[in-house]
Amino acid sequence: MEEKDINIEDEELKEQENEELSENSEEAAIPKEAEQTEEKDPLTAAQEEIETLKDKYLRSVAEFDNYRKRTLKERAELILNGGEKVILAILPVIDDMERAIENGTKTDDPEVLREGMTLIHQKFVKILESQGVNLIETNNADFDTDLHEAVAMVPGMGDDKKGKVIDCLLKGYKLNDKVIRHAKVAVGQ
Repeated sequence: MEEKDINIEDEELKEQENEELSENSEEAAIPKEAEQTEEKDPLTAAQEEIETLKDKYLRSVAEFDNYRKRTLKERAELILNGGEKVILAILPVIDDMERAIENGTKTDDPEVLREGMTLIHQKFVKILESQGVNLIETNNADFDTDLHEAVAMVPGMGDDKKGKVIDCLLKGYKLNDKVIRHAKVAVGQ
C-alpha cells in the first residue's frame, strides 16, 4: 500500500510541476509591448495624451479661424460686387436712352419721342422682372398694410369701396416676395 501511496503522491507532484511549467510558459508568452506599457509611467502617458489633444485643438482652432476669414472675405466681395449682375442688365437701357436723346435732336415729332420712351420703359421693366422685381398690384385691391401705405383716406365712396384702394399715388415693388417699397395709396372710408 505504501507504494501505491508513494505513486499517487509522485503523480500529484508531477501534475503540480506541469501546472507550474505551463504558468511559466504563459508568462513568457506575454508580449514585450504589454511589459512596456506596464513599465510606462502613468504621468508620462498622460502628458503624451495631453500633447496630442493640444495639437488637435490647435489645428481645429486654426481651421475655424481660416474658415471665418474666408467667409468674411467672400461676404465683403459679395457686398462690393453683388450688384454687378443687375448693373450689367441695366446698361443696355442706358445705351437705348443715349440713342433716344441723340435721335431726339433730329426730330420734332413728339409722338416718335413718346414711342421711344415707351419702348425703353418696357425694356427696363422686363429687366427688373428678370431680376425678381415685381410691381405691387393696386387696382381694385383690398388695402393691405403689408403691401400698401395709406397716405389719404377718401370719405363718402360707398360701402363697396370701403377698405379698398381708390388711387395709387406711388407704385410699390417687391423683390422676390419681399416688399422693397410700399405702394402709396388713397383708401376708401
